[in-house]
Amino acid sequence: MQHWLSAARPRTLPLALASILMGSFLAASTGAFRWDVFGLAALTTVFLQILSNFANDYGDGVNGVDTAERTVAVRAVQSGRITAAQMQRAILLFSVLSFGSGVSLLAVSFRDGSWRDVFVFLGLGLLAILAAITYTVGRKPYGYLGLGDLSVLLFFGWVGVLGTFYLHTRRFDPLLLLPATACGLLAVGVLNVNNIRDIESDRRNGKNSIPVRLGRARASRYHWALLLGGFACAVAYVLLRYESAWQWLFVVSLPLLVRIGLGVSRGQRPADIDPYLKQMALTTLLFVVAFGVGQLL
Repeated sequence: MQHWLSAARPRTLPLALASILMGSFLAASTGAFRWDVFGLAALTTVFLQILSNFANDYGDGVNGVDTAERTVAVRAVQSGRITAAQMQRAILLFSVLSFGSGVSLLAVSFRDGSWRDVFVFLGLGLLAILAAITYTVGRKPYGYLGLGDLSVLLFFGWVGVLGTFYLHTRRFDPLLLLPATACGLLAVGVLNVNNIRDIESDRRNGKNSIPVRLGRARASRYHWALLLGGFACAVAYVLLRYESAWQWLFVVSLPLLVRIGLGVSRGQRPADIDPYLKQMALTTLLFVVAFGVGQLL
């Protein structure tokens, strides 16, 4: 059980909930929050995150990206603690759980809605499952081509936030692209910390992540762009929809974001950078909660 818990990578789960919380807080600010939608949306995204983590562990293990040289955040398949066959079965199980939870979410949200909405969200759900698996699994995993950042922005930002808001409210607000993009860019920041940590091993083993393509120095500048870009999107939204000073509550996360940016820029070894992965995930969650609470007060 300890090996499975480690492979599920619990420190990434707060990040999975960030987009659901952001969309739900924004819905609550309009008076349209629903506990049943929130609960099933949170459960579905946790299942998807665990599925992604298992698929990533399996894909990097069987593709030879994770080798004996990896000494930080050692993976389960790489170390032999979980066999490739066992991980395949776990991937199948969490694909089924994600699908089942997602269908339940749609049944609850659209019980009196249109079939068009059901089919659109069903398609998005199937695409999310496919994206979680094919990041590192398959003949040409898109994560090895440097497309993981775009996928994270899409699913942890735009789809996660705007989709959750729509499930609560049944409407789309174009201005919500700003907080959705803020959430997505900070989520990309979590992935970027992971990829900067693994830059040398990824380069040797053919995983062309964004940091591998950019190089260490420019990857650090890219990280600052993600942090400041996400923060700027939240500032722009508040300026456009200003109602009270409480909306600036998310500013409490700025010192932590700066601290993480400095730490990632200065870190030289994987062990120096690894702690910032958890910190980045938790700070993103803090940012979302502070932003959301500020919308309600």
